[in-house]
Amino acid sequence: MNAAVERLTAAGVPSPRMNAELLIMFTLDCDRAHLYAHPERELTPDETHRYDEALARRSTGVPAQYITGHQEFWGLDLIVSPAVLIPRPETEHIVEAILELAKPKTVERRASPPVIVDVGTGSGAIALALARELPTAEIHATDISPEALEVARANAARHQLTSRIEFHHADLLDAFSPASLDFVVSNPPYVGESEEDSVQLEVRRFEPRNAVFAGPTGLEIIDRLIPQARTGLRPGGWLVFEISGTIAEAVQRQLAGWTDVRLTNDLQGIARVAAARKPLSR
Repeated sequence: MNAAVERLTAAGVPSPRMNAELLIMFTLDCDRAHLYAHPERELTPDETHRYDEALARRSTGVPAQYITGHQEFWGLDLIVSPAVLIPRPETEHIVEAILELAKPKTVERRASPPVIVDVGTGSGAIALALARELPTAEIHATDISPEALEVARANAARHQLTSRIEFHHADLLDAFSPASLDFVVSNPPYVGESEEDSVQLEVRRFEPRNAVFAGPTGLEIIDRLIPQARTGLRPGGWLVFEISGTIAEAVQRQLAGWTDVRLTNDLQGIARVAAARKPLSR
């Protein structure tokens, strides 16, 4: 293990010990408790070869999640591949925001369950989390990438949520009728190409570019999503989406004419979630 940590450290991999442990657990198909309980365990030649291969890939910058094929989100073990953005802990703030808004709405204000659309679902992380937490909600998920939808469907199947989520191969909200939705939720691309140098190298090199970069300013997808959501939502419906601190002011300007506009910071104090309500009257 120490040799693996030194190897990853020399390659400039962040959190080298955590990565070394994650990759050995992947190689041995065990959890951390088992790993710590058996420090004397020696690798077989085949395990040594597979661990070496995993370390070599990680040393070149390949994210550990793409090596192991897994990432946890909202307590769900998700399959991930280079076809989808790796779900981040910060995106759980989106789920928290929807739950705060949807649960009272479901129980107290509507006779019918809410209709929720996760736009640009990727791995399906947000849609699956909401399907688990809101068992009566009608949940849809869209993505422009067939490969991403394949991953999302696989995740829904392995968590036995296939019947709860309807997947659509569509650009943003093209698949939905006007005034048919209660919630539009999204983790859209929001990084500007002008910010590319500030993005981690492994993100730039290995994660799907169209899931990270929106265009020159970072607002290109959001600029399309906001008016589409305004059309697709019922009066009083909510749009909730992930942002970054660099576009927060611009997003607030774009939400002029909406009500209850709010920005929520993540644990680092950075604006991370934008939420706005469609006016009850046009």
